[in-house]
Amino acid sequence: MNALDDASFSSFRSPLLMNVDDTAVLVIDAQVKLMPLISKHDEIQTNIIKLLRGAKALGVTTAATEQYPQGLGATVAQIRNELESSEFLPIPEKTMFSCRQCEGLLKKLSKSGIQNILLCGIETHICIAQSAIDLMSLGFRTFICADAVGSRNTFDHQLGMKRMADSGAVITTTEAAIFEMCMDSKNEAFKTISKLVQS
Repeated sequence: MNALDDASFSSFRSPLLMNVDDTAVLVIDAQVKLMPLISKHDEIQTNIIKLLRGAKALGVTTAATEQYPQGLGATVAQIRNELESSEFLPIPEKTMFSCRQCEGLLKKLSKSGIQNILLCGIETHICIAQSAIDLMSLGFRTFICADAVGSRNTFDHQLGMKRMADSGAVITTTEAAIFEMCMDSKNEAFKTISKLVQS
């Protein structure tokens, strides 16, 4: 049966798209001692902040993780500031590279109705890739913001992106993700996020 048999074109929305009520932006390990070592780290940090500001304007859930903060430091201050109103603070710590160790966070996201997780942060080929593959196995639809993730080495980043895509993750960008969650130019947050992506 065609999905349009029981719905108008304007009311139908593909389940493959992210929505404000079923999506969370998850920042993986954007920490002070590691971020400066990442290729294009300034651009990546800027895009993570844009994602978080867009999420805030739209009412999208945000959360973060930290990999062994005793050694790698806390989340970068500018990013942590954008997370200050998140219901998922304090940021959970992990020693596993995958975020699956943050069981409390993932269970809370699931119970909140989150089906889609949009990942950003570092490093692409280690913590992002292992988290993405585990999240998919746990039943989350997983999206990777390609211009908001990175590695120290460009080749590692490229292979990490390929592996995630081959495993079923959806690759997107900061601007595409924000407008996807916005959905309609009539959304009251549209003007805010339009200015945000142009900055």
